[in-house]
Amino acid sequence: MRYLPLTDTDRGEMLAVIGAPSIDDLFVDVPEIARLDGPIHDLPMHASELAVERHMSALARRNLSAGEAPFFLGCGAYKHHVPASVDHLIQRGEFLTAYTPYQPEIAQGTLQMLFEFQTQVARLLGTDVANASMYDGSTACWEAIGMARRITKRGKAILSSGLHPHYVSVAKTMAKYTGDALETSAPTLTADTDIDTLIAAIDADTSCVVVQYPDILGRIADLRPLADACHAHKALLIAVVTEPVALGAIMSPGEMDADIVVGEGQSIGVGLQFGGPYVGLFGCKDKYVRQMPGRLCGETVDADGRRGFVLTLSTREQHIRREKATSNICTNSGLCALAFSVHMTLLGEAGLRALAATNHAGAVAAAERLAQVPGVRVINETFFNEFTVDLGQEARPIVRALADRGILAGVSLGRLYPGEDALANGLVIAVTETTTAEDVETLAAALQEVLA
Repeated sequence: MRYLPLTDTDRGEMLAVIGAPSIDDLFVDVPEIARLDGPIHDLPMHASELAVERHMSALARRNLSAGEAPFFLGCGAYKHHVPASVDHLIQRGEFLTAYTPYQPEIAQGTLQMLFEFQTQVARLLGTDVANASMYDGSTACWEAIGMARRITKRGKAILSSGLHPHYVSVAKTMAKYTGDALETSAPTLTADTDIDTLIAAIDADTSCVVVQYPDILGRIADLRPLADACHAHKALLIAVVTEPVALGAIMSPGEMDADIVVGEGQSIGVGLQFGGPYVGLFGCKDKYVRQMPGRLCGETVDADGRRGFVLTLSTREQHIRREKATSNICTNSGLCALAFSVHMTLLGEAGLRALAATNHAGAVAAAERLAQVPGVRVINETFFNEFTVDLGQEARPIVRALADRGILAGVSLGRLYPGEDALANGLVIAVTETTTAEDVETLAAALQEVLA
């Protein structure tokens, strides 16, 4: 889209229509610390379009492209190969609309796609039902906590220390407006998960326990004892999956009796864009379906007995009384859900299992090689395609030094948990099918030099 400048007169007329004294009054809800107090640094003023294009191109060239460097970043967003056919199909005019259709009954193709997406997600998460997608994994996580409050009539949620801190942050933000009490803590840099601690913390006020699987450090826990403990106290178990490819190799949370399973679907079909878009996954047991947020498409027959699809449940404030609405999500991520569904269809069950096996084998090889680097200790005893190492010194400057060498080495825990000194030496490393043996060897050799 081209930039079309406005004159002072244009701005004045628009402000007069809406009754705002100045443009600054439009941003009074934005904290002052988050507002610019002048022009953007290093951006030329009053330049021609061609000059601006050249300047922006020069800025873009300063980036280190993810496709040009050994890449080990994960922690909730993963670099997987997305077949070109996915992008080709989702950009067909039948699908690439300006907005999610609000009258989907007139678009049977859209409804059928969502129905198949729901089926794939439910099978992947191991749940009875799944909805037609949500914004992303973090908001889906919060919606699950809200759903647990409605079901149990309780307001205390216990969040695992292994839950992604950004998901915790979203939940804390939302809880400020609902009154939910959230209990959480930072993880420890050990192979042990906090399942026993979570079980001990459950009481009669607990609405739910939220646990990530695999967790933020890549550790994998058996969720069945936690599910039993939750149910013994009439609380719900919510499992969060940030890497859905993992479920091609390990038991799904639904199979371990989790009541609600949510997650981020970006790994499949959507691609890594460094800031979105994402696609939230949401599934639950059938008995809780009427408290599920978002939309649910169902299969039916018309008056002539022909197969068709309809919007079965839609408990949003646009459709029912606001106080009865069960969701803050006002739409689904329809195009991203389509990308997910197309990629899943191309993979099939055998393809997903093969992809998962490739990811895990690559991660095992990487962990074994990095464990040979003096000063590096792999803390995981279990993992899928992501594991954590203790570097014996602060990880953030190490990551910076490796980036200067053209290696994107992983996510330092010091960045995710500022102020948690006990985690400062931790580095989370992700390996996918896009990671080569040469990439691992390059990282290991460079890490040995930087740590020396």
